[in-house]
Parts: sequence; structure tokens; C-alpha cells
Amino acid sequence: MNRINAVFSSFLVLLIICSCSFQTGLDVAAKGNFSMFEGKKVGIVTNHTAVSVNGEHIVDLMFVKGVDITAIYAPEHGFRGNVERGVIIEGINIDSATGAEVFSIYGNNRKPSPDMLKDIDIMVFDIQDVGARFYTYISTLGMVMEAAAENGIPVYIFDRPNPVGRIAEGPLMQEDFISFVGQYPIVLRHGMTVGELALMYKDNNFINKAGDLDLHIIQMKNWNTRKPFTKTKLPWIAPSPNIKNINEALVYPGTCLFEGTNFSEGRGTIHPFEWVGAPYVDPEKLIQKLNERNIKGIQMEPVIFTPVDIPGTAMNPKYKDEQCHGIALTVTDPVHFKSLEFGIHLINVLMGLYPNEFIISRPEFLGNLWGNENAATMFNEYKPAEEIINSYKEELDDFIAVRKKYLLY
Repeated sequence: MNRINAVFSSFLVLLIICSCSFQTGLDVAAKGNFSMFEGKKVGIVTNHTAVSVNGEHIVDLMFVKGVDITAIYAPEHGFRGNVERGVIIEGINIDSATGAEVFSIYGNNRKPSPDMLKDIDIMVFDIQDVGARFYTYISTLGMVMEAAAENGIPVYIFDRPNPVGRIAEGPLMQEDFISFVGQYPIVLRHGMTVGELALMYKDNNFINKAGDLDLHIIQMKNWNTRKPFTKTKLPWIAPSPNIKNINEALVYPGTCLFEGTNFSEGRGTIHPFEWVGAPYVDPEKLIQKLNERNIKGIQMEPVIFTPVDIPGTAMNPKYKDEQCHGIALTVTDPVHFKSLEFGIHLINVLMGLYPNEFIISRPEFLGNLWGNENAATMFNEYKPAEEIINSYKEELDDFIAVRKKYLLY
């Protein structure tokens, strides 16, 4: 009897563990054998990041289950995620496993054309985002939704975690600064999943014919928003060549701002966005000044690096073949670390320490990243970091209030 009880208890524990384990939207759909796609021709907007918790890719899973995949749509960085930023893949490509045509929806064709959609009945979107407005997959999301709405095609979003969590930061995107690195009026760090953003896009008419779109969100199960991404046990697959690990994703909303300056964001190294610096920097002094600000959730150490050409990842990086002195960044509290505020403090300190060396070299691009023209102006006027952060507080609070309606987890 005791042995039977022990076996039953072990089975019960295993059942509880299985029922509480994390599942992506892809996992949830796969458990139902993708029954909603039976008899339909399916197009998939995806890349290499669309894997199950067991590491199986969406195209392989759906193909094995008998789904008729007739088209695949590849965003920036390509279907396999190995294309450098800004590089456009031309010509017709065929996926060898499924026979589906692979269309690039980056470059001149960021929005699928009617001709690209003519052979599908349903559109599926499954890509791992990183939680920053200027990461272009969520611009692609809106354009795909719009194309589907205009052509009467239902859209299914297989949802995934936001790897940098629920914290929201930054100003709203203003209409005059809309670009592919900021297509819709959301804040810089939105703290939402792709599925939640899709609901917001549709409900607020961010896209043409939003009211006509037949939208379905396949929700995750057991995503704990109070715990870091690593607790999901999902494998980290670099969603683009320069976001190689979760630490880089966590600092990215703040350190990406350096793309508008003459300070290296680490491209051309093995640690982009988490190693930052320039030839003129004294790392010890920089760290000392930052530590005086009592910034929580991050560890900083001096580093020396030399950016070089890395084919497929970074060509002609800032300070190519020049030795840079800077700081290596490690996030110690991934749930609460405010990456944008850290980036603001870092720029603010650099402006004070190196007024003749540190410059905002691309103010218009910084405006596209920031969402309005205020960033370059405020930094150049040596506004305190707290004043810059407070400058967007009201619109950030308003956004957080609005987004509550769309949070699914």
C-alpha cells in the first residue's frame, strides 16, 4: 500500500509540474495539432526564433502536423536571422523543407503586397521580440496586420514573452518622427508582448482597415511576468546578429541610443550593446561618476575593445580597428532594471566629462530612436538626467494606463 501511495504521489507531483510549465503560443497551438488551420493554405511571418520550449521550429512543427504552408515571410535579418542590419535579400527563395516560397518583407517590400498574399487563406505571425520600439519586428507586425486586413485574411499571433519584462520607459513616438524604427505611437520600452501590441494596434486604429481585421491571439500559458525570462526555460536564440544573449537584450533599450552619437555601442565586438566606449574615455572615472548616481540593477567594469568587421554581424563599425576604452555592463536585476534611464544617465555623464569629445553625431536618427526632437536638445543643453526622465513622465503614465486594457498575463 505504501508503495502504491508513493507511486501515486510521484505521478501527482509530475502532473502538477507539467500543468504549470511554461508554454509559448506555438506550444499551445501545437498541442491542438493546429486544428484551426485544417484545410487552409497558411502563410507564416517568422524567423529562426520561433521555436517551442523543446526547440522545435514553427515551420517544422506545422509541416509535420500536415499544415499546408504555402508562403513564408522573412523580416529584417532574414528567415534564418543571419543577415546584417540594413542588408536586403533579393530574388525568389524556396524553403527546401516545405516547398513554400520565402518572401522578404524588409527593404522595399516591408508590407506584403496583394501578389505575395494571393496563395494564402490565413496568416500566422511568430517572432521573438526584444521589447524596444525601435526593434523592427513590431513595425513588421503592424504592416502585416494592415496587409491582411486590406486583403480579408485572418491573422493568428502565436504569443511569446517580452524578454525585458513589464517595465515601460520613455516618450511616445510622435508623428513627425515615425520611421521603420518607430512606426506606431507607443513608448520606447513598451513592456508588452507581440500579441498584446497587436490588440492595441487594432483597437486604436494604428493600421488601415483595423476594424476589418479578423485577429486571433494564441496566448502563452504560465508566463510569470514577475520573474526573469530565463525562468521560462526557453532557449535564447539571438533574434538578430547583435542581440546575442539576454543581457544584451536587457541593456539594449538604453545603449541603442548611442547609435546617434560618436560613442561606440559595441558593434564590431563579441559583446554588442553590453560593451560601450570610445578612444577618449577613462573607464575608471566614468564608472565612478555613474556609481555616484546610485543606479540599481547593473554592474559595471572597465573594458578595452577594438571594433572590427564581423561579416554578417557588423561591417564598418564605429571606431573600426581603433582601441576603445569603456565599460562592460551586466544586469544584476533583470526584473527591475531601467535600461533607458541608465542610458540617459550615461549620456549625461559623458556630456559632462567629455564636452569636447562626446557629440550627438546623428541628431535626426537619435530623434527617430527617442520618438521626438527633444533628446538631442536636452542632452546638448546639459539638462540633468532627472529632468530628461521627467520630461516624458506624463505621456508614459498615460500609456501605462491605456495598456492595462491589453495585458493578457
